[in-house]
Amino acid sequence: MINCRPATIKDLTRIAAGNCAMAKETESINLSQPKVEDGVRAVLSNRNHGIYWVAEKEARVVGQILITYEWSDWRNAQIWWIQSVYVWPSARRQGVFKALLEYVTSKATKASACGLRLYADTSNTEAHATYLNQGFETGHYQVFEKTLR
Repeated sequence: MINCRPATIKDLTRIAAGNCAMAKETESINLSQPKVEDGVRAVLSNRNHGIYWVAEKEARVVGQILITYEWSDWRNAQIWWIQSVYVWPSARRQGVFKALLEYVTSKATKASACGLRLYADTSNTEAHATYLNQGFETGHYQVFEKTLR
């Protein structure tokens, strides 16, 4: 059975490890574990930054998801952005992401969010297929980025 719950500070190291593993697997980027831990700590200590949820199986965290918020003045509501999705390899293809997504969708609906959005590296076709299979559609927006630091 998969249990989803809000992450706590006790999950910090596991979440940071998941973020580092995800970056390595999907983009071949080696992140600084201490810096990532600081970033995760910032979210866990201030819900204005976002909220992590984790999925547990047999009392072990096997998946994670981060939600951040965007205000839509067009819709007069929040859009919830899904980020930092990671399912540990030993738990893949067992419904972990689906459970996290259903949990987040329920929370977003209760919070009157108007939609869920996410992005994935253009080469991560496995993630694209998963997201499409879960009811997401490709949007009509192109994501642009300007790194400031």
